[in-house]
Amino acid sequence: MNSGALKIALAVSVALNLFAVAAGVTVFVTRAEVEKQVDAQQRPTPIGSPMRLIDRLDPAVRERVRDTMRASALAARPDFEEARLKRRQVIDMGRSGTFDTVRAAALLEESRNAELRGRARLEADAVVLLGTLAPDDRRVLSEILTRRVRAAGRDAGGRRAQPTAAAAIPEA
Repeated sequence: MNSGALKIALAVSVALNLFAVAAGVTVFVTRAEVEKQVDAQQRPTPIGSPMRLIDRLDPAVRERVRDTMRASALAARPDFEEARLKRRQVIDMGRSGTFDTVRAAALLEESRNAELRGRARLEADAVVLLGTLAPDDRRVLSEILTRRVRAAGRDAGGRRAQPTAAAAIPEA
């Protein structure tokens, strides 16, 4: 075999080996993803968003429930926007050169009150809505009254969230 043929054979061998390694890595990664999907399918379905819960309701009431919940959320929206605005004002005040502790405490109190108003509106509307549903649909939709801490007990910054008073209420 001459030197040219050996070079070609070596290049083909390297190319085949690279292809084999790439195929092996692809199979390994794909298998891991498939295993994750299988595990996710075997686990109990997480509750998810209220709109996902609605999909589990009787089709005859689904649209009415969706419209009612959407209207309730839109009615409560100004309260939640006010709560976020007050909190942003405190954050901005903390970043500025001047910080008024009395004003910051008052803004945070107003923020909490606005959030409580919004939550109270959502919960009151949910209770009224639950009263209009059949027992099976009520059982499904009652999950909207469950208060969860974001990301399994962690806040958006990855820190452990403090439990709320509502979290201490036992679920029925």
